[in-house]
Amino acid sequence: MTATRRPRVLVVDDSPSIRLLIRTNLELADFDVEEVEDGVACLTCLRDGDDLPDVVTLDVMMPKQGGLATATAIRSDPRTATVGIVMVTTQNLPADIARGERIGVDAYVTKPFDPDELVATVQAVAARASERTRADGYA
Repeated sequence: MTATRRPRVLVVDDSPSIRLLIRTNLELADFDVEEVEDGVACLTCLRDGDDLPDVVTLDVMMPKQGGLATATAIRSDPRTATVGIVMVTTQNLPADIARGERIGVDAYVTKPFDPDELVATVQAVAARASERTRADGYA
């Protein structure tokens, strides 16, 4: 009998308390969670990791490199292009969301967020990312 791999999420936010809140709720929903504090650390983790996450949650406003630039880099790298991206941010004006959609962001969750909404969104994006990965022949 083969063990089923738990879906993996990389949480990227400069606030330790937000990372802890996201991590706790996703772990309670049976996700395997890793966290980093900014976009540069996120891209390093993705570049150096052997097992890519199914989903990356990104804050928009972070030091060193913000979430939109990080999302652009994730989508432009063939190795990470199918990873799901959920923006978890206060930046939720229609123009912000449209910009994210042009980059390839899968979903937005607005801070302050309902933990159940966050978990449901990450679950849905993880499922879509898994389908994209299989369709693109990366599985």
